[in-house]
Amino acid sequence: MKTLVWNSAEKMDWEERDVIAPAEDEVLLRVEAVGICGSEIEGYLGHNSLRIPPLVMGHEFSGRIEQMGSGVDRAGELLPGMKVAINPLLFCGRCRSCRRGLTQLCDERKIIGIHRAGAFAEYVAVPTSALIAIPEEVDRFRASLAEPLACSLRATRRAMTEHPFANVLIYGAGGIGLLCSMIARLLGAARITMVDTNEERLDKALLIGVDAGINPKHNDADKRILEENSDKGIDIVIDCAGFQPTRESAIRLLNPGGVLMNIGLGVDRTFLPINVAIRKEIEIVSSFCYTQQDFKDAVDLLISGKVTEQGWTEVRPLSEGAAAFADLVAGRVTNGKIFLDPQGGL
Repeated sequence: MKTLVWNSAEKMDWEERDVIAPAEDEVLLRVEAVGICGSEIEGYLGHNSLRIPPLVMGHEFSGRIEQMGSGVDRAGELLPGMKVAINPLLFCGRCRSCRRGLTQLCDERKIIGIHRAGAFAEYVAVPTSALIAIPEEVDRFRASLAEPLACSLRATRRAMTEHPFANVLIYGAGGIGLLCSMIARLLGAARITMVDTNEERLDKALLIGVDAGINPKHNDADKRILEENSDKGIDIVIDCAGFQPTRESAIRLLNPGGVLMNIGLGVDRTFLPINVAIRKEIEIVSSFCYTQQDFKDAVDLLISGKVTEQGWTEVRPLSEGAAAFADLVAGRVTNGKIFLDPQGGL
């Protein structure tokens, strides 16, 4: 099979590899669509310690069951040819976090595309526990949004729990930021402001319903944010970037009693004006991945059409994946998400 392999920093190769037969409790999927995640860009650059080359990345994907392992119940819900979305987060079910229902924090968690071969390939083997059936009428690219949507849904829902009609500020108009804006709107956000340094991405954000887009390269961003939200200020900041300026500005911009939701992994060490946060009783929270319920809720939103891929994504052949990563690093991509199509360009 044809496979896109990350072999070293900024080096991805188009290789021929053998199809790996599924284990007893696995199925072999024919990959139909796979998205590029921001964390994979960090891996591509060599900045992510979890990803070790050579590696077939790809954890945002949908596919069809091609072959079933010998231990899979042939009379069960899974059938050859079935269209599925994949939850790539694998957990043990035994540790303290799993017992508490926090499977995303499992002591032994593994992620398809990081700890085992992922979907930047024509075929991939996955455990049956990772599969969720998708109706035929759901677009294959839309189905592959289940994973990033689950991340965005969990973060946004937790941030807005006590602020149902909030003014929301989102840093970062990439895939996660745009999906967070869609969830915020579904949850009743009164006004959504997006900040990004890419003007074309801000235009996409406005097209899908964000109320204001601000580029800090062209504006005093903090001043503009306060002007745009002068009626009631900012109740929620969802930081999908994760850098010193975004985290620090969030503390200063938030209303007293507001929430800073951290989902962006831009940098590790950050100086924060904690005394300001204390005096304003800012709630500083974070979100990593998703629970099984979050993932199911995300799939339901995609099936219902309440969240779609239209207007902010693009599709490229998997064979051009290396160029897609290079374009993302160079800032030449104006859409919030690139899907790779294993069926294109072969």
